[in-house]
Amino acid sequence: MRLERISCNICGSDDSRFFFKVGEYEYRKCNVCGLVYQSPRPVFEDLKDNYKDNYFEYEISNQENFFNLMKLGLKDINFDNIYGTQVNSLKFLDIGCATGRLLKYMRSKGWDTKGVEICKESAEYGIKNYGLDIFIGTIFEATFPDDYFDVVHLSHLIEHVPDPKALLMEIHRILKGGGHMILTTPNVDGWHARIVKNKWRSAIPEHVFLFSKKTMRKLLELTEFKVLKQESWGGIPIGRRSMFIKRPADKLAKLFNVGDVMLFHCTPYHK
Repeated sequence: MRLERISCNICGSDDSRFFFKVGEYEYRKCNVCGLVYQSPRPVFEDLKDNYKDNYFEYEISNQENFFNLMKLGLKDINFDNIYGTQVNSLKFLDIGCATGRLLKYMRSKGWDTKGVEICKESAEYGIKNYGLDIFIGTIFEATFPDDYFDVVHLSHLIEHVPDPKALLMEIHRILKGGGHMILTTPNVDGWHARIVKNKWRSAIPEHVFLFSKKTMRKLLELTEFKVLKQESWGGIPIGRRSMFIKRPADKLAKLFNVGDVMLFHCTPYHK
């Protein structure tokens, strides 16, 4: 696999220090803004090969669990109260939609849904089994019109992409003024991540960026998004400790906003 060295995606600085290593992959932390990122990292065209058959099998086996977690995230921001029941003409985009399980649910509630998915097998599953409109490729290849979507949702996607800043700029372009973006990603500054470091479940080669609340807010401000609400959850992964310990740890992580996963509910500036 070919490797490339990169600068910080937020501030552009090359001034960074060693953060940790996962196998042969090294993560660095920007000394200017604090962003954690892989460098050197796999070239994206080579990394795309990871999102094929094995990834599809992973998505299929976990789709109901992932779907339930996404629904809980939407519940946390009171999503159903934003638009009420009058959603028949409103457009909902899920980027990195996998098999389209969330899109199927949103369509049943009256939304005009579209998806974008790089894994061909996952997208074809959603198209064939759920009758969904899913573009196979990247959000840039989809070339949606300006000011097109009312809601853009992306769950556990931004940490995979080669240029998060460009991704958010593209979402800003296609999102209507007054629209909503809901973004979920692992929190490298969460309680569990700080303790286990490179043993953290989200420290994997496919995650080329690892955001904290601070660095994500910086990137959102840079790409002209206003944060309406921010939540986090997840204290200890299932199986690491008994449920007797896990349950209170999870409650505390959510209460103090130091969870393993963080959600940002945003709206675009200057629209």
